[in-house]
Amino acid sequence: MKELLEEAKSQLAEVLELVAEDLKGVKTGRAKPQLVEDLEVEAYQTKMTLKELASISVADPHTLLVSPWDKSVIEAIEKAVNASDLHLHAQVANETIRIKIPALTEETRKDLVKLVQQKLESGRRLLRQVRNESKKKIEDLKGGAGVSEDDIHQWLENLQELVDQFLEKIEMLGKKKEEELLKI
Repeated sequence: MKELLEEAKSQLAEVLELVAEDLKGVKTGRAKPQLVEDLEVEAYQTKMTLKELASISVADPHTLLVSPWDKSVIEAIEKAVNASDLHLHAQVANETIRIKIPALTEETRKDLVKLVQQKLESGRRLLRQVRNESKKKIEDLKGGAGVSEDDIHQWLENLQELVDQFLEKIEMLGKKKEEELLKI
């Protein structure tokens, strides 16, 4: 039985990690390498992430510097940044690319908070899905040798406590991201 709870805990941790990664992509008006590092760039006849092609650093709170390791991919990186749905503008300067992060308007901030809430709800849905699958596995043990009703009840309680802990962690991630968005 302990294995079932450990498996559930592992799956819940994966969901939490997924939500955290998803929230990293929500821009906050501040320059952060995480904003563009997973951007797909068409280079070397394949798609690669920006972090595989260049180093990304913060020049100032509103500017990212991208330094490609191979200068032949500069144009491809510029094209990928400008074509992305992040609404960013890349400018080539010598052998580096500057990406200006525009300041957020109040309306944009509110839209981004809604987006964060949607991402959190997706995370909650995934947590419930893991809980339901684990609950079914536990309930399938009913009537098995050496398994009492009290055992089943206790295991279900332990599962719910575990899910509640991860729900709380997701809520904390959301609050942190919202605070970041609403700071002026």
